[in-house]
Amino acid sequence: MALIAIARNRRMSDYVESVRRAGGEPIEVGAGGESPAHILARVDGVMLTGGGDIDPALYGEKPHTSFEPAEAERDAFEIELTRAAIAANIPYLAICRGMQLLNIAMGGTLIQDIPSEVPGALEHSVPEPRGHVAHEVWVSKDSQLSKLLADHMEDGETCHVNSRHHQSVAKVAPGFVVTATSPDGVIEAMEKPGAAFCIGVQWHPENFWRTGEFRSLFEGFVQAANARKR
Repeated sequence: MALIAIARNRRMSDYVESVRRAGGEPIEVGAGGESPAHILARVDGVMLTGGGDIDPALYGEKPHTSFEPAEAERDAFEIELTRAAIAANIPYLAICRGMQLLNIAMGGTLIQDIPSEVPGALEHSVPEPRGHVAHEVWVSKDSQLSKLLADHMEDGETCHVNSRHHQSVAKVAPGFVVTATSPDGVIEAMEKPGAAFCIGVQWHPENFWRTGEFRSLFEGFVQAANARKR
């Protein structure tokens, strides 16, 4: 069974259950515990989770007025973990804040506040209920994400998602491609072509483990981790 390192946040239960139901064995990791090098020496996959704002100084910008104080130790730990995992081609899944951190770690930037920086933006911060559908996303047909979500999409390219964020990817990190956007142009997914598995999504697929809409995403991730383990 593939061992999956899940970056610790304040609400772990849905992430843990999503990995378990996909056939993986989850362990929680975070700043103040094992070093990224020790973690990556024993796990088969890495998942980054949701959370608060990331320090904009990490991508060379001053904070927007909406910025809430960052978790500096968490930022540093997850950036180190991410860079090492990507370099080693370890299967990697990033969710919401996790996708934003992936982009920063690999050289990209963020839109710091969608409501004030994206003209005509949809509502991207719909906190409750956690599995509530907020808007649709358009998924690139030839992407790995599209193949994983094929049974969940309408017309082969439209998927409905929940949403709890006010930031998003701006400049995409080198080596990555955008694989989904919302109708207002906000980037909703990205992936690294040629990687064993490296996908980031801006919504929260883990909230749907009870109904299974995004189980195939977690299954694809765990399958890639199992392949590495073998």
